[in-house]
Amino acid sequence: MVYIHSWQEFQDAAESLYSKSPNNTRYCVKWKSSEGKLVLKITDNTTCIKFKTNSSIFLNRFESLNQSLMQKMQNQRPREEPPSAAITTHDALSAAEPDRVSPLPAQTPSSVIPTQTPASGGVKKKKPKKKK
Repeated sequence: MVYIHSWQEFQDAAESLYSKSPNNTRYCVKWKSSEGKLVLKITDNTTCIKFKTNSSIFLNRFESLNQSLMQKMQNQRPREEPPSAAITTHDALSAAEPDRVSPLPAQTPSSVIPTQTPASGGVKKKKPKKKK
C-alpha cells in the first residue's frame, strides 16, 4: 500500500487504475471521526493506492473524484451546463413554442379545494396538573 501525498497524483492514478481494470477495481472511503481524517483507497487486487488527509479543503476535490469515478462506473459522459443561467426553463419553453397550450387546466377559485379542519377539534388539550 502506497500513500500518495499529492492530490493530483492520486486522482490521476485512481482514474488510470480504474480504466485499466474496471471489473476488479474497488474504491473505499473511510472517515475516522476520532482523528478527523479522511482516507481514500483504490485497489485492483495487485495495486493499492491510498490518500489520507485531515484538511477540509480536499472535500470539493474528493466530491469531483467521486463524481468522475461514478460516471465511469455507470458509463456516462459528464453533463454540460447550459451557457446562460439567466434563462429559466419556463422562459426557454415559452420562447421556443409560443402557441403551445399548457397541458394543465387553469385553476379558478371554484376549482380550489378548501382545506378542512377535523370536526373533533384535532388538537388534544393537556390535562391540568393535580393539586396536592
